[in-house]
Amino acid sequence: MTLRFGQVPSTVRAVTSIYLFIAERKGFLAREGIRLEFIPIEGGTDKMVAALDQGKVDVAHTATPYLIQAALAGSDTVAIAGEVANPVYSLIVRPDITSYADLKGKQIGLSLPIDTISISMRKLLAQKGLGGADYTVKELVGTPVRFECLKSGECAGVPLGQPNDLEAIAQGYHRLGDSTQAVTAFQFQVIAVRRAFAQANRDTMVHFVRALADAFRFIRDPTNRDEVIKTITERTGSSAEIARATVALYFEPEKGVLPRQAEIDLKGLDQVIAFMGEGGALKAPLPAAARFVDAQYLRAAGVE
Repeated sequence: MTLRFGQVPSTVRAVTSIYLFIAERKGFLAREGIRLEFIPIEGGTDKMVAALDQGKVDVAHTATPYLIQAALAGSDTVAIAGEVANPVYSLIVRPDITSYADLKGKQIGLSLPIDTISISMRKLLAQKGLGGADYTVKELVGTPVRFECLKSGECAGVPLGQPNDLEAIAQGYHRLGDSTQAVTAFQFQVIAVRRAFAQANRDTMVHFVRALADAFRFIRDPTNRDEVIKTITERTGSSAEIARATVALYFEPEKGVLPRQAEIDLKGLDQVIAFMGEGGALKAPLPAAARFVDAQYLRAAGVE
């Protein structure tokens, strides 16, 4: 079966998307009788649930805050597998910025207020003594867009994912810190689908999830490390040195960036819900994480 997969264009060549390429290259999808047709959804992960609800795509990756908001508003969309769990977003600043104090009065490029990237960065800045009134914010969705703002000089600092953060450092920019210093465990992104579609195509969903689980197992297997690094260089265009540094950042020590086998961390999703409550995006009583997850496909695929 062909599944239309909604994908944010800026993530196509991101390190965190190589599991999709590996699922195809290593034949995991073909073995399960699945073909993916990638459908670019412009804007960002905030547009993904709408694309699902409108029937433009069958499955998609999305950031959990947007899924939660949409589901509470009546969307039929639900998470069926995990993607990025605890991402590492580096706070990269211009060469003239050498401390957090130097950011006072400056403009920082963040994602949308509800996004966990913005939440974790605000928490990091607060830890270092900068409150919301100490800097201005420009809302920019996507690592490449934020990187451009930094390079233009308009932004004094921005959160960047991999490999852009390591490339920026190689170009002379500074890393002040990263998101894991402020937030140690949450469920950043998931694979989502409409409940009705998943139920009508249950076997296909199980096969799809099983292929993704095998891709993540492959990435995490130390015996495949050289091949994974080579794949990162192919997909991102970064050097082998940066690819190797990225893998080390994720796994040495283990930071929980990627799932072990496409599982969803309910405690991590509860943390996202708590963040949303703190920020005023959700009102008490806060919903339980299980409301937004249908784990039957993971269980049927042998993932616990």
